[in-house]
Amino acid sequence: MNNKFKHHKTFNRVFKPGKLSLGIFLPLQVYDNDINLFNQHLKYIKQIDSSGFASLWVRDIPMYDPNFRDVGQVYDPLSYLAYIAGQTTQVALGTASIVLPLHHPISLAKTTASIDQLSNGRLLLGVGSGDRYAEFPAFNKTFERRGELFREVLQDMQTLHNTESPKINSSITKMQDLNLVPKPLHTNIPALVTGASQQSPDWIATHADGWITYPGPTTTNEDTLNLEQKIKAFRYLIPNGAFKPHMTNKWIELDEDPHYPRTPLRGGFVLKTGRLGLIELLQKWESIGVNHAAIGIQYGKRDIGETLDELASEVLPYFKTGLV
Repeated sequence: MNNKFKHHKTFNRVFKPGKLSLGIFLPLQVYDNDINLFNQHLKYIKQIDSSGFASLWVRDIPMYDPNFRDVGQVYDPLSYLAYIAGQTTQVALGTASIVLPLHHPISLAKTTASIDQLSNGRLLLGVGSGDRYAEFPAFNKTFERRGELFREVLQDMQTLHNTESPKINSSITKMQDLNLVPKPLHTNIPALVTGASQQSPDWIATHADGWITYPGPTTTNEDTLNLEQKIKAFRYLIPNGAFKPHMTNKWIELDEDPHYPRTPLRGGFVLKTGRLGLIELLQKWESIGVNHAAIGIQYGKRDIGETLDELASEVLPYFKTGLV
């Protein structure tokens, strides 16, 4: 058990030792210069919430870089989650991930604590150091210092969250005799580090509340060997044997044929599969210690509602961890 989050209902609903829960990645479509498409997605977000998916996730990509050919989330992730918080009741609201070096810890602490309170403690914070070089000079930040900035922003933000009138004297934040209001509902918001984030494995195992990694190849069950070894190495380093969850994600094109074999597209970035192949993959992930999988469907060719219906009725029942 993770005693830090013993009473955190959302953390304990999404993350359970030995179990895998299922979430959905936003956006649900690829941006194609028509913002009106995204304004129509609220009905699907409510469908995700009412269908029993454990979570939904948004990315932090502040600027469009043509070199990546990916606009990303489109909406600011925290503004979007604040909006979604008022339209949903139970689904966890996750970031995967906030690029910490591009944010000031005071404003980030204020916004995240506000969303956590307004959503009744449903915020999960995936955090990362960033990998899009062009964003850093745009923010007048040094790309080479992103690992150091990552640690400082995370530490300052968490201090503001869990300490009354803290004295902080970092390279970013200098304050005393001031206090952050509101605080998060449960004192701490779970922070899951994404990838290495320019940190050592020991640092991640000690300071993170969980770990988000990319799955690598997903065509065969043997493809999960490297992922299994990474999870085992991570858990070996966690102090005192505490439970810290592992999460991964996959963009899929769900074929109408349930028997369609797992087939990599776009160099493996997207997995085309029928639901039986997806269930097999998720069950394999569960067996090697993955606690949560976020599925992205924006590269699919089928109707969004139809895809979500099939996932909810045919796949989700295998991975419902239950409400807490």
